[in-house]
Amino acid sequence: MEELIDVYDENRNRTGVTIPRSDAHLKEGEFMLYVLAIVENAEGKYLITQRALDKSWAAGWWEVTGGGVLSGETSAEAVTREVREEVGLDISGQPLAPVYAYKNVDLERGDNYIVDIYHFHLDVREEDVTLQASEAIGCKLATWDEILQLAEQGVFLHFSRLRQALEAEGVIGA
Repeated sequence: MEELIDVYDENRNRTGVTIPRSDAHLKEGEFMLYVLAIVENAEGKYLITQRALDKSWAAGWWEVTGGGVLSGETSAEAVTREVREEVGLDISGQPLAPVYAYKNVDLERGDNYIVDIYHFHLDVREEDVTLQASEAIGCKLATWDEILQLAEQGVFLHFSRLRQALEAEGVIGA
């Protein structure tokens, strides 16, 4: 079954338009909504996953958990679902407020989106993670320096935005 998404305006209001995600070629002032989840354990390590090798975009790259907000979902509901589906963790007892958000406008490709980034503190170990096979082939709890190394190799998605989110929180220095 194809995923349906709501179309939002630049102020994050639903427009009343719902479309299949695969048909999302958005016009000026139209956006879809995504979520990213930074999961940090008590040792200050971050849960990262390696994308499945059959992904059409950035196959095998490393990333944090996240995905698209489905039609009718809130951002908080979506991040809760994505973390449960992709890594098998329950974040329902965590504060569900984004720590950072940004907007991307790419009218040429119709790839306009808003991203909410959440930061969760969980007592998690790698053995607690259950990967969704269609999404990821591996995971690790990585230090910020290890993530920085992957970013320098050009194989870590959304790095600059994650860095901006952590800087805005004062977790890492600018």
